[in-house]
Amino acid sequence: MSTHQQHRVRTLWLAGALHAFTHVYHVALLPLYLLIRQDFQLDKLGRATLLVTAMMIAYFVPSFPMGVLADRISRKKLLGIGLFINALGFVLLGLAPTYGLALTAVIIAGFGGSFYHPAATAMVARLFPVGTGKALGLTGIGASVGFFLGPLYTGWRAQHSGWRAPIIELGCLGLIGAIAFWSLADDDAPRAAPQKEAAPVGVQKLFPTPTLWLLFIAFSFAMSLRDFTGNSMGTLGSLFLQQARGMSVEKTGFALSWIFIMSMISNPLFGGLSDRGRIRWTALILSIAAAMVALFPHLPGGASIPAFMVYGFFFMASYPVIEAALMESVPDAVRGRVFGLFITIGGLVGNVSHWLVGRWVQHLGPAADSPQGFYNIYALLGLFILLSLLGLPCLHAIRKREHLDAPSGAQPGVRSLVMQNPEL
Repeated sequence: MSTHQQHRVRTLWLAGALHAFTHVYHVALLPLYLLIRQDFQLDKLGRATLLVTAMMIAYFVPSFPMGVLADRISRKKLLGIGLFINALGFVLLGLAPTYGLALTAVIIAGFGGSFYHPAATAMVARLFPVGTGKALGLTGIGASVGFFLGPLYTGWRAQHSGWRAPIIELGCLGLIGAIAFWSLADDDAPRAAPQKEAAPVGVQKLFPTPTLWLLFIAFSFAMSLRDFTGNSMGTLGSLFLQQARGMSVEKTGFALSWIFIMSMISNPLFGGLSDRGRIRWTALILSIAAAMVALFPHLPGGASIPAFMVYGFFFMASYPVIEAALMESVPDAVRGRVFGLFITIGGLVGNVSHWLVGRWVQHLGPAADSPQGFYNIYALLGLFILLSLLGLPCLHAIRKREHLDAPSGAQPGVRSLVMQNPEL
């Protein structure tokens, strides 16, 4: 295996490891809302769920500036610094004596997390101009591990040691991970393989026409409806299981973790399948996910974990598929900025869900103590997933107007070269 090939494989798995840290922090607080509310003596449940919304807003707002940096400077530096700040925020959260300081800590953590996706996604897409969906699906295994372990670990530890202990421990582990990444990762991807450079990095415009801008914004907003449901399923699921099903914090964390474990299989599976047709695979997996969301509160309590597994298997697989489609729809020189802007738009809309869900459940009053009280909320969330499919024609139109019918960044001959030397 050549040096370039070894670099591609090593970079792919290191990106996956950082992906795990990034997302373990996103879901670590999900089983802990009621404990946090009790510890800080909060008058409203929405103030506890607001911690995750604040963290995710801080995660998405800087995404476009991070995308600009990812198109201009070392992506290794961005990834290592980002994980360190993200982990430090969690250590501070676990030590916070007041709610105000806790809010500050999650904002710091969210800011650190914003470094990851623009840099890592653009890096992987450039390294794998053919088989991009499968490559991003493989890095998605890291996200699956993080999503799975986050609520599982914090729910278990909080049941025995309070909510602060697992938060501090995960923060310390992330600090160690950041140092390890700096020691093992190469500084940047070498450009040994031929690549299509339409303009110097940082000079090429994001979209050259108003029509392309309009299509991109419409696509991003549509996908934010998918994200709204995805984020809601964690927060709403936590409150539903503890209030309507009477589960303990430990059992709730265990149940929520099963949303994500099956994506270890589905991310690379559907990512690879989608390399032969992004739109049809996205429509299929999101339609099945929407049906599972609407059905969830109607199922008996014993079916919660199997339902989470089926939902997560399909829903989570949409992320590498959509990310690959977006990366292939724009030139390499603007990928960091495009992806940063995409998750800024989608993230800000989607992650209001944590706060809103807390308010919705509080407004249910006594109805929150029975599954029937949640029927309408889950039906609405399923509808949001179906509406997100309206963004797919917009993305298809962007690719056609950008004239990127071949894999983005690949010149004639690169496709056959890469297919003869697969590392996936």
